[in-house]
Amino acid sequence: MYRVPGTANCSPPELPGQTVDVILSDMGGGMMGGGRMMNVTATPSTVSAGDVSFRVWNEGGMVVHELVVLPLGQGTVGSRPIGSDGQVSETDSLGEASNACGEGAGEGIPPGSASWVTLHLDPGRYELICNLPGHYARGMYTELDVR
Repeated sequence: MYRVPGTANCSPPELPGQTVDVILSDMGGGMMGGGRMMNVTATPSTVSAGDVSFRVWNEGGMVVHELVVLPLGQGTVGSRPIGSDGQVSETDSLGEASNACGEGAGEGIPPGSASWVTLHLDPGRYELICNLPGHYARGMYTELDVR
């Protein structure tokens, strides 16, 4: 399930290359308790190498989110080490969508808003994550395969 463009508080413009629709969500904004309470979904989950545009919507209840694209290599999705700050390393980040109603990096995407970014991706496995403190540990990751 993904949000139809134009139904958020703002909509991404026409973007180059292949498009991946990404939904960032949380269970009503709650951070209490354990388990997977937050989620990242990407449609489609497999694309061809080249320019890939990510249209990202925060459909969560009350929590700001972001999308960071990291190479996955031989690792397993969701297995990155989490630092004492509740975040994973972004050393190999290829880019992010976290600018509310805008392109690229910013301060985060509030609920009901969107952001977007276009990246050139080589064949491989990538992990799409929200790296705000505690979000990765709560399940905000998914895999994108590029062929």
